Amino acid sequence: MDWALLWRGLVLGFSIAAPVGPIGVLCIRRSLMGGIWLGLASGLGAATADAVYGSLAAFGLTLAAEILVTQQPWLRPAGGAYLVWLGLRTWISRPTHPVAAPEGRGLAGVYLSTLALTLTNPLTILSFAAIFAGLGPRAGEGGPAAGLLVAGIFCGSALWWVVLSVGASRLRGRLTPGRMTWVNRVSGLVIAGFGLAALVGG
Repeated sequence: MDWALLWRGLVLGFSIAAPVGPIGVLCIRRSLMGGIWLGLASGLGAATADAVYGSLAAFGLTLAAEILVTQQPWLRPAGGAYLVWLGLRTWISRPTHPVAAPEGRGLAGVYLSTLALTLTNPLTILSFAAIFAGLGPRAGEGGPAAGLLVAGIFCGSALWWVVLSVGASRLRGRLTPGRMTWVNRVSGLVIAGFGLAALVGG
């Protein structure tokens, strides 16, 4: 096993997941609202999406990548509209005491919703393709080397979401319903802002 290649994927996945975006805000809020398991379910949904995009680049699935890119004119506005809707819903949601799970969904629903939300940004494919192009001749050619890279990407991305979820959940006991209301409002504004940016950019 090429541990160096796995390590590259791990660093790559962590670096891609770390920048704060709408998924990060959503993960933090869910960890605060429903505890670490809801935050982890959200993070694993995003990590799975990263692994899907990484697979498209690593295994040279250019046809699938091109299809997703050509569907960008409707995927991007759809994702942006969903973010705006989610932001507004987050803004008006009223926390209960004890804090309840957000949006009344189980772990599977939280995982799938985050996976779908992350997959609505096909430009991520281009980022992965550019990164894999600089990883050497074994990247983008499929085979065991590409599998190691994809596994590393998933593990690196998942590691970031574990860190974020654990950190946010530790603050959960310090939040009163009043403070949680402000968390909802700030989170709603940030998520809706990302959605508006996607709509304008589209």
